[in-house]
Amino acid sequence: MLGSTEIIVLVVVIGVLIFGAKKIPELAKTFGKAKGEFEKGKIEADKDLKNFKEEIDSVSKDKEMK
Repeated sequence: MLGSTEIIVLVVVIGVLIFGAKKIPELAKTFGKAKGEFEKGKIEADKDLKNFKEEIDSVSKDKEMK
């Protein structure tokens, strides 16, 4: 079984073979930006879900009181 370190090394070696050494920093920068945007989207989605659940709970409590 391959560990995370071996997988990273394998990806880098394959990347160098496919894209050439000069493209690797550009690809890494693009990947880093994409990862950052993904994390921002994930955090925003979690906030929206939490707010939605709180809204549902408050509506349910209001209906129970009536």
